[in-house]
Amino acid sequence: MKYDVKDLKLAGVGRKRIEWADNDMPVLAKIRKDFAKRKPLRGMKMSACLHITAETANLARTLKAGGADVVLCASNPLSTQDDVASSLVRDYKIPVFAIKGENNRVYYEHIKAAVAHKPNITMDDGADLVSTIILKHRELHERILGSMEETTTGVIRLKAMEKDGVLRFPIIAVNDAATKHLFDNRYGTGQSTVDGIIRATDVLIAGKNVVIAGYGWCGKGFAMRAKGMGANVIVTEVDPIKAIEAAMDGMRVMSMKEAAAIGDVFCTLTGDINVINAEHFRRMKDGAIVANSGHFNVEIDIPGLKKIAAKIRKNIRNYVDEYTLKNGRRIFLLADGRLINLSAAEGHPASVMDMSFATQALTTEFCVKNRGKLEAKVYDVPKFVEDRVSTMKLASMGIKIDKLTPRQKKYLSSWKEGT
Repeated sequence: MKYDVKDLKLAGVGRKRIEWADNDMPVLAKIRKDFAKRKPLRGMKMSACLHITAETANLARTLKAGGADVVLCASNPLSTQDDVASSLVRDYKIPVFAIKGENNRVYYEHIKAAVAHKPNITMDDGADLVSTIILKHRELHERILGSMEETTTGVIRLKAMEKDGVLRFPIIAVNDAATKHLFDNRYGTGQSTVDGIIRATDVLIAGKNVVIAGYGWCGKGFAMRAKGMGANVIVTEVDPIKAIEAAMDGMRVMSMKEAAAIGDVFCTLTGDINVINAEHFRRMKDGAIVANSGHFNVEIDIPGLKKIAAKIRKNIRNYVDEYTLKNGRRIFLLADGRLINLSAAEGHPASVMDMSFATQALTTEFCVKNRGKLEAKVYDVPKFVEDRVSTMKLASMGIKIDKLTPRQKKYLSSWKEGT
């Protein structure tokens, strides 16, 4: 079995982390047990480009239990948990190509290894695997039944591919499922982003002006958590509807140019490029902390920051680089602008990833069952998958809800009854 991980001696610690996460992923565990009996993915070769975390490990175990031949590679150079990657190789016999801190060349070598698996199904977090296949591996286009996309940035890229007419196989936008973005993006990103910033800096959030770029589900989640910890939350937006929503949620809303001069902690969560640029850096106060929790590190204009810096000190703390500008002010950039919640912390808690990865697993089964029936476009997750996952999650939480009576169902489906 070919693989590339940091050190197999780390596997013992990794296995404990995988098992600990599994304790808080009851829905996925039930699906894994069902998959092991039915083998709905038998004969499928799968390549997954995901964050290699303990939670991802339990998804990989589930896919393998379903009969799939699974290979994993990292979807971000800093998001791999090396001990987990080692355990997947040693204890679960799942090939992994991922090392935390790998450079750009190695990152794409690992994606090439996942492509070399010649998959029937792919799974992405950011669409790097799919875009590589689309651009460089035409021989695989007809072979692939479908792909699942896990994050907002990836869905944006894939919809652009569909619009440009270059998409060659069906995509399921798992990120857009209610069982994913309403919980994973909001509560998972919200909590883990705060966690990553605090672990990297040990900063007190209370009383700080925390500037949040983007008020999508991830931005909302982070804003909610920062506000709850006593921060003065400032939101910057380009979407007028989201800006109004932020204002009515009690956040201060302004342009990044205005916010740059008063912010203490900045975090981008937009999926776009150069959200914080050189103009903004020049306006920041001494000691400003800048982080990103969007998928790619392009949200912060790091080349622009380097250009205006008079001095750069790398790694003054783990995941903290100090940039001294020509005006003498210092900017502290976290994790080289990469996902702070996965670089400096452990990513989303297992209990919220339980729903996301349960949705991933069942959507994979849906792709296999519907092979040849889906067009080369981006699809929503089927409602029956959403209903099954949410129902199982409620049951695992010991929560019961009401059911519509026949009379209520009839009323909701009729237009004849009014006042």
